[in-house]
Amino acid sequence: MSNGVFKSRVHRALVNPKYERMTLAMFCMPHTEKGIGPFLEKVRESSILIFRSSMKDKKKCLRAEDDFEGYGNDVILLDQQTLDWVDRLISLLDQNTNKSFNFGLKILLTSVFGLKPHADGTAITVLLQDKEIEGLQLLKDGQWVGVPIVRDALTINVGDQIEIMSNGVFKSRVHRALVNPKYERMTLAMFCMPHTEKGIGPVDELITDETPRLYKNVKYSLDFYFEH
Repeated sequence: MSNGVFKSRVHRALVNPKYERMTLAMFCMPHTEKGIGPFLEKVRESSILIFRSSMKDKKKCLRAEDDFEGYGNDVILLDQQTLDWVDRLISLLDQNTNKSFNFGLKILLTSVFGLKPHADGTAITVLLQDKEIEGLQLLKDGQWVGVPIVRDALTINVGDQIEIMSNGVFKSRVHRALVNPKYERMTLAMFCMPHTEKGIGPVDELITDETPRLYKNVKYSLDFYFEH
């Protein structure tokens, strides 16, 4: 898929004669009957084409209220649902202000926050960042740290589910995405997770007297995602 940019390396694992060792592996691959080839640039081109299409064409792939796939903005399904910046803005506007809402929104778009600080509720999130414009930041020691772009590389975010299953060995990091005031920026995200009704919890082998259970078993339903 990288056309030789990234090399598949031969490797091995040795057994320690004195100490127990455990490694967890997650394999990500296409369907066994699916062929692959260089495509990252084609993915970018297709995504740009979608966003630059007419609204008539976009409506052909609108997202349903109870689905993650499709074109559209965040929907509000629960009274307690955490709202994004634009939803909070709308809730503060009185009836008179709403009359000029379209005009005001165009002005405010120049200083929006992008993607608000959050941690992913997935197992892992695979990101194909913009080729040149940075915007992704991680919260580390109370400070926001920019994530540099590695051209044609995939960025992997560890989500809440991996933190739970690893009993805290791997941490789900709070991150955000900033809007560049001068240049267009696009990042593509692929979310990897168990079935939405599948319960998860810390792996039994990771629970010991020295490392007690830190998390209870949870079920990641669609309502959980929209609420948090």
